[in-house]
Amino acid sequence: MGTAILEPSHSQPPHPPTTGAAILQARNIHKAFGGVKALVDVSLTLLPGKVHALMGENGAGKSTLMRVLAGLCPADSGEIVLDGRPIMLRSPRDAMRHGITMIHQELMPVPDLTVAENILLGREPASRLLGWIDWRAIQREARQLLGLLGVDLPLTWKMRRLSVAQMQTVEIAKALGHDVRVLIMDEPTAVLSDREAEALFGLIRVLRDRGAAVVYITHKMDEVFRIADTVTVLRDGSHVETCPAGQIDRQGLIARMVGRAVDAASARSPTPKGQTALSVRGLSRAGAFCKVSFDVRQGEVLGITGLMGAGRTELVSAVFGLAPADAGEIRVAGKVVRIHSPADAMRHGIGMVPEDRRGFGLVPKMSVKHNLTLASLADCCAGPVICHPRESAVCEAAIRTFSVKTADSRQAVDQLSGGNQQKVVIARSLLRGPAVLILDEPTRGIDVAAKAEVHGLVRQLAREGKAVVLVSSELPEVLSLADRLLVMRDGLVAAELDPSRTSQEEVLSHAMPQ
Repeated sequence: MGTAILEPSHSQPPHPPTTGAAILQARNIHKAFGGVKALVDVSLTLLPGKVHALMGENGAGKSTLMRVLAGLCPADSGEIVLDGRPIMLRSPRDAMRHGITMIHQELMPVPDLTVAENILLGREPASRLLGWIDWRAIQREARQLLGLLGVDLPLTWKMRRLSVAQMQTVEIAKALGHDVRVLIMDEPTAVLSDREAEALFGLIRVLRDRGAAVVYITHKMDEVFRIADTVTVLRDGSHVETCPAGQIDRQGLIARMVGRAVDAASARSPTPKGQTALSVRGLSRAGAFCKVSFDVRQGEVLGITGLMGAGRTELVSAVFGLAPADAGEIRVAGKVVRIHSPADAMRHGIGMVPEDRRGFGLVPKMSVKHNLTLASLADCCAGPVICHPRESAVCEAAIRTFSVKTADSRQAVDQLSGGNQQKVVIARSLLRGPAVLILDEPTRGIDVAAKAEVHGLVRQLAREGKAVVLVSSELPEVLSLADRLLVMRDGLVAAELDPSRTSQEEVLSHAMPQ
């Protein structure tokens, strides 16, 4: 059963600016994770009855700032001001008590509870008899909250029966029940159809007309200019500009989001290219990517970029066997191979450094030595028994080669810096001598010095004849390192570009959903 709501007009202009005082202000917010600065002196002002779009590339700091406002992670410094008075947000409960609610891109319903129970979750009305839950009151209040949105949903349905769009509606109704004054929406239309997105825009206008401030994070330009009153751009954790949505166009917004020149000192130098090392034809997996084809040769760096949800990580994970494809063909050195697991991929000469270093790349409590040799223990064995002197020799050689800064090889890997942890993951992938190396976001979460070392390593691998597939959200990175660049959008290859003849603006224009 769909949502019942008046479809908003495509030509409807943004809500006129209000003259009221700010509901919420974030002032000079700083936030760092380890040595990585996620937010640097960022300020944001939210006004009642306005939709405020927050824009920026992946990693610009948008979600971190919103998590600070939603009480999910405390700022290191700065202040949050509500109605002119500083407040402390130590938890999401604190934020909700002040009328601040965040609807995440990944919705978090309780699937086996009903629509009504989810809407009233955490504030169930009690009956007068023994303090038991008043189920009739739950139904009544849930119906009233959905009615404020002009929506009709079956209150007794379990949440697992609903579409994503309907689940979002329930989240918004829940926020209304908390007397929402600031609603934060992170990529709310990422998995919605056009019709469902239209219904969502109608709900946002209802909230706006009730005087709430709506923060809208999206990569979809058309949505910004349809519903936003104000636009703020973040870049590299810093505030770039805030302006009325009507005073900036698509190209101007892209330019402010990118705004960085490629460092000429780090520009790639041509390397001789050999035979095709990896060939992918028509690779598909339902809901992730469709009919993707590409080749990468010996000595070549193939860059793959795109926005969050474009299918980049899913694609390379299929090539490495982490989540195999449903259809398509993979050839290594001209021979068709079947890859159903990482073991298959490594046996065929493919190595990978995964995007989630801690989740898939490391065993945090194990030592540096054991993490380094984990995938190549057979080379450290005498028959069925591990030869510890041989393992130690392999480990010490890798530590020297990759300049891993560690007290000694017995140190737990989770005690290293992010950059040195990444070196351990890369070194382990290379110990098996792969012909093809997939690097998925290899510089995410590491400091500038470590990033420069990883860039140097990528160039060195290409010079040595390795075929490198580099997945990165950082446009300067792929433009300076890649010989060819694939831009993905909605699970498809939207463009193949020559990095030496393109710009960050052109790449981003191909990556943006149409």
